[in-house]
Amino acid sequence: MPLEDCFVCAKHALGDAAPGGVLFEDELVYAGHAYRPAEQVSAYRGYLVAEPRRHAAGLGDLTDREAGALGLLVNRLARALKDVAGAEHVYSFVLGDGLAHLHVVLAPRYAGTPREYWGVRLREWPDAPRVGEDEMRSLVGQFRAHVSAD
Repeated sequence: MPLEDCFVCAKHALGDAAPGGVLFEDELVYAGHAYRPAEQVSAYRGYLVAEPRRHAAGLGDLTDREAGALGLLVNRLARALKDVAGAEHVYSFVLGDGLAHLHVVLAPRYAGTPREYWGVRLREWPDAPRVGEDEMRSLVGQFRAHVSAD
């Protein structure tokens, strides 16, 4: 896939103009609030992504340095989801079927989530906590301060 056709690379190029803004970035990794372009109205609250800055298709395609930075970032994001957003559990997963740019998803499960929506079905819960653009930016700012303080 040409880099100019990569949704993730294009999002990185937007910088803070990306929906929710930039949660964390350095020369190796990037984190932000996940959204689907078709879901611009709202997104599942705290559904985060951590990605390598360099275009890499999947696990096993990273340098050891990138893999270490990504693992550290994922751990810090999970801690922020618990400490800041009040998640009782944080799921993380890589599916890689929809985008050819590695992205690790972190999905918080909040107290009261019905068991039938646990795991990858969180966003299907009709009463799931959702955020619009302004609330997403505010939440990202809270996470940013927490992740950068580590």
